[in-house]
Amino acid sequence: MEGINEEMQHLRFKASELLLREEWNDSINAYSQFISLCHQHLSDSDTLKGESGAADQTSKLTKSLCLAFSNRAEAQYRLRDFSGALVDCDRALEIDSTHCKSLICKGRILLDLDRYSKSLDCFRRALELQISGGCENLHGFLDRCKKLEFQSRTGAFDLSDWVLNGFHGKSPELAEYVGPVQIKRSENCGRGLFATKDLEAGTLLIMTKPVAIGRAILPEPGDDSGDCARMVMWKDFVNKILDAAKRCRKTLQLIYALSTGEDEEGLEVPDLNLFRPETEESCFSEEKPDMGRILKILDVNSLTEDGTCAKTLGKKSGFYGVGLWILASFVNHSCNPNARRLHIGDHMAIHASRDVKAGEEITFAYFDVLEPLKKRRELSKTWGFYCKCKRCRFEKEISYSEELREIEMGLENESEMGEIVVRLEERMRRWMVKGKEKGFLRASFWEAFSGVLKSERLMRRWGRRVPAAEMVAESVAEAVGGDERVVKVVVDTWKKGGVVVDMERAMRLGRGVYGKMMRKKAIRALLELGICEQSY
Repeated sequence: MEGINEEMQHLRFKASELLLREEWNDSINAYSQFISLCHQHLSDSDTLKGESGAADQTSKLTKSLCLAFSNRAEAQYRLRDFSGALVDCDRALEIDSTHCKSLICKGRILLDLDRYSKSLDCFRRALELQISGGCENLHGFLDRCKKLEFQSRTGAFDLSDWVLNGFHGKSPELAEYVGPVQIKRSENCGRGLFATKDLEAGTLLIMTKPVAIGRAILPEPGDDSGDCARMVMWKDFVNKILDAAKRCRKTLQLIYALSTGEDEEGLEVPDLNLFRPETEESCFSEEKPDMGRILKILDVNSLTEDGTCAKTLGKKSGFYGVGLWILASFVNHSCNPNARRLHIGDHMAIHASRDVKAGEEITFAYFDVLEPLKKRRELSKTWGFYCKCKRCRFEKEISYSEELREIEMGLENESEMGEIVVRLEERMRRWMVKGKEKGFLRASFWEAFSGVLKSERLMRRWGRRVPAAEMVAESVAEAVGGDERVVKVVVDTWKKGGVVVDMERAMRLGRGVYGKMMRKKAIRALLELGICEQSY
């Protein structure tokens, strides 16, 4: 027994030193050996019950075992092995439910797993114990946890200060949030995300972080090293996904819930609750990652930060980013989209870019939809699908399509923009096109409308026959959701004409672009309105 005590003491000192030196893997191995010896010694002590000093020896071993579990959990946490770390925290707390260090470690793990309520319970219990040492940052953890729990429960995010501060410093810490949406079968393709109630433009639908993200500064187009750089970045991204899948069976099973691009109609519709951060890992089956299957899933579901329907806040110029945001992967394309995405740090926010009806499918644009039907069809082919949205069907089926093609040809042949706009407006009046359908066609010929509205020369010539900028913008926004290019043209037109900027109108358009996660001053700063200071 004396030999065991010496070996245990040596291992304990070695493990502690490795932990202090942040050599996490080696410290885990040392603590594992120490824990094994502890169990062996405790088993031997059971046979010596009643002998002098046995109870005291058992008590000391039990305390050492509790600390070893806690320290091994810390090392596993640093290596992002949250599952193993949680198990060790629970083992330590089974020995001593008042072990402050283990409570704090468990709270930090749960916080990183976005399980805010349970994390808050751990920090509160640790604070109630009022044990000095290791609890200095407890109030800070509590404040963070309360803020994130509130965000996750209510969807009340405010990025205003960060935006107005010019994106200085780190991006805001944001909670996972799943709003009024559900997964259902889509009439267009496979499965999709649907609104569960009526939503105003700007309403936040999802705030989520990626399984993994890869970023790199890539060479300019045409540089021979560009393909190699993309290959290196993609390989690194795939490795990050595989590592995350190996560490957490919940992550792997959620990845497996995504489409591989095959048998779309036969795919199961998963329960949305599985995607909520509170869902326990024990709800998911144990399975090993399949490299081939994961590569197919990434090929179909990975998103870039600089997508047409996306805006990256605080992004350094030159960076290219690709990531896997699982729930966002259920959002299908439409040329009549009703949602946009913002990238904030690693998080993605998806919000309604126009008013949405309950039961309506949530869609965003995979490519630029401010283009005529012919061009959109060409773009959709590169994505491997044929868009059948309401807008595409309307533009395909209109009886006067021959005349419309002539106007399209004028755009292709770079005819004068004013003539194209006037011809289109005259044809729409003759064809009695109204409401949203008028917005569809204006969106299809946005290049011509923006060219005229931005040109003082063309406005002098055609102005009386061209609709007001705000009328065009509002109809386009109703057709394809908020778009920064549309808002910018409207505001610039107001300024050039010496017209007082209608802030309420501008904010309505701006919320479609940036959502309701910031105050008016912040939206104004993002749109660079450049108007006089006002108080809101």
